[in-house]
Amino acid sequence: MVTLGLSLLAGLCGVLLALGVLWPLRTRGRAGFTAACLSVGVVAASLYLLVGDPRAAREAAATPTLADLRQGVQALEQSLQRDPQRADGWVLLGRSRSELGQADGAADAFARAAALAPDDAGVLVEAAQARAQADAGKRFDDTALQWLRHAMAVQPDAERAAWLMGIALRQRGRDAEAVQVWSALLPRLQGGAATALQEQLSIARAAAGEQAPSPADKDTSPLKVRIVLPAGFDVSQWPDGTALFVLARAVGGTPMPVAVKRFPLSALPETVELDDADSPMPTAPLSAQARVEVVARLSRTGNATRGDDDLESDPVAVDVPHHGEVTVRLR
Repeated sequence: MVTLGLSLLAGLCGVLLALGVLWPLRTRGRAGFTAACLSVGVVAASLYLLVGDPRAAREAAATPTLADLRQGVQALEQSLQRDPQRADGWVLLGRSRSELGQADGAADAFARAAALAPDDAGVLVEAAQARAQADAGKRFDDTALQWLRHAMAVQPDAERAAWLMGIALRQRGRDAEAVQVWSALLPRLQGGAATALQEQLSIARAAAGEQAPSPADKDTSPLKVRIVLPAGFDVSQWPDGTALFVLARAVGGTPMPVAVKRFPLSALPETVELDDADSPMPTAPLSAQARVEVVARLSRTGNATRGDDDLESDPVAVDVPHHGEVTVRLR
């Protein structure tokens, strides 16, 4: 059976070889250049899926395939020597060197990319991680820490940057700061990622001598929302399946609501209270948020997804806990 891993490796070799051969043509159009390189990779992977035989790879100890990959990396290195101002080229070189187990070379390539794209959060995060991988103790040094800080500054919702920042801070014994970073990150994660971070957060809290916040320590007062319908609103013009959704989303987080309630057309409320019982994710309750935006939507289909003929309020951002009343106006 042809393995997916070998076909992907064949595709990567194709992309690297195409970069080396087609690099002089990039000035004629970046979109066309990128499409051509990716096309070669797709063709290479597809051909392997059609005619490749893993038994042949085992018989040859996979040396020709790795040799092709190294040849592609060498061609990319030569191209970057001729035109060293391409951050995306250095990123690709860093990733390729990582695949070959060249940690030091990968770190050097990502450092060049970070210098050329100092405000690209994704590049900065990869550069910091590569630098740590190249370190004998797998530690984030001052340069890596600075890259992570800047990544979080230019992209506050960069989850990977926050995760690595917490690790870097813990390596320095700054567990209380790591707790702050990870506590802000936790409500934005779901599923296994949230569970894994919760475990690390508990360890960091213990190391910092802190107790996990208990429900009694939190202000779990409900968020009061007043719904204002449009002037002249006629309920008879709306189908029976119409539903009103009132929800709160974390500011700077994912689109997933941290609290939501649904009401049928026959029971449109004037005021609504949202609290932790309305949170669809136990790991991200309303009371755990620092700031949320409140939205109301009247859906003709009764579905949460917005439709063209629905009425929706402008989002209203408030701090949590909020002891006043939030007014949202359907439009």
